[in-house]
Amino acid sequence: MARVPDGLNLDNYWMPFTGNREFRSNPRFIARAEGVHFTDADGRRILDGLSGLWCCGAGHGRPEIADAIARQARELDYAPAFQMGHPLEFEAAARLVAHAPHGFSHAFFCNSGSEAADSALKIALAYHRARGEGARQRLIGRERGYHGVNFGGMSVGGIPGNRKAFGQQVAGVDHLSSTHDLEHNAFSRGEPQWGAHLADELERRIIPLHDAANIAAVIVEPFAGSAGVLLPPRGYLARLREICDRNGILLIFDEVISGFGRLGYAFAAERFGVMPDMITCAKGLTNGAVPMGAVIVREGIYETVVNAAPAESVEFPHGYTYSGHPLAAAAAIAAIGVYEREGLYERARELEPHFEGAVHALRGKPNVIDIRNLGLVAAVELAPRPGAPGVRAKEVFLKCYERNLMVRFTGETIAVSPPLVIERNEIDTLFDILGEVIADVA
Repeated sequence: MARVPDGLNLDNYWMPFTGNREFRSNPRFIARAEGVHFTDADGRRILDGLSGLWCCGAGHGRPEIADAIARQARELDYAPAFQMGHPLEFEAAARLVAHAPHGFSHAFFCNSGSEAADSALKIALAYHRARGEGARQRLIGRERGYHGVNFGGMSVGGIPGNRKAFGQQVAGVDHLSSTHDLEHNAFSRGEPQWGAHLADELERRIIPLHDAANIAAVIVEPFAGSAGVLLPPRGYLARLREICDRNGILLIFDEVISGFGRLGYAFAAERFGVMPDMITCAKGLTNGAVPMGAVIVREGIYETVVNAAPAESVEFPHGYTYSGHPLAAAAAIAAIGVYEREGLYERARELEPHFEGAVHALRGKPNVIDIRNLGLVAAVELAPRPGAPGVRAKEVFLKCYERNLMVRFTGETIAVSPPLVIERNEIDTLFDILGEVIADVA
């Protein structure tokens, strides 16, 4: 059992997405972080195999970001978000839009990926109403998709365990089928070859059921991260784009995980050569240092919503107390600067072949039924124990932590997504430990 810091009361904090009772019986405390390592409360250095929680792509403890936050806190700690502005939020928006694929023009700030998803859905509804097509109110997600935990994102999301405890969801939502299929795509390297036709379900089933004139938007992750690194079949996203174009439907990419270099580009849209109408982002936007999310929209969406409203009115009645928060804006500007100066996206592309080879070397380990990878993200899927789904992967997670490696588990999948600054020998260490643990757990 890990040491609980002296005098720390564990009774009052309700932990998110955590077995609270299990944690109190076997707590795991992170005390410090630097580079690609955490340090726990006992002084152990732990290799961070998940970039914090998919968010610290530039590594931990970046002085450029910390200094920017500290300077801003001394100069302007907070400014009202409504009817007032401060220079850094405009600068951050300009830097983010310049970082986005060609054709994107405006950024709407919020505080998380969950808020970004809900904001994007509301922008889609407002856009169609402004165009005189207010009947377009249906929203389409995808099975096993994750778009945060607010009611909008939870409703278009497709992870049953995140939904079933909370009753009625947002009305008018439907879901595409998941693209994950081990029969056809097990042990794929990069984009699976089979499954582009699954996009046709939008036109074959969902549009005839609801009528295209009633559908506002389709929201998907370029790859589904939280559900276990589920990769898009080659050509799938392009077909979704074509179908949405034919039917006047907006396409939203949730890039909260895939953005800021995870696939070797600022956004996955560039890697796949498919431009959505909106991109949601968070996590890497500030390198995890301060909560911040954003919706980036293609040219014309902002103008349509704003110009349709009466003069001097609030054109889009939506926002948050901390939208464009000064400290978050400072962190975003600094983080984007780090990505650019250090060429971290290009670095991810250079490391990808070595990363791919290292993870696929685990093929043949006991109970490994799939390995999949793209960019600097990978998943190892395990066969469940009879009558005990999810237990094997959780045990791997816990034993990796005991051996100074942080990974993530979801269902029977171990997900790995290290900081973009990781070295090749550290990639080797990561997968050596993971392979040993998988064998031990068997």
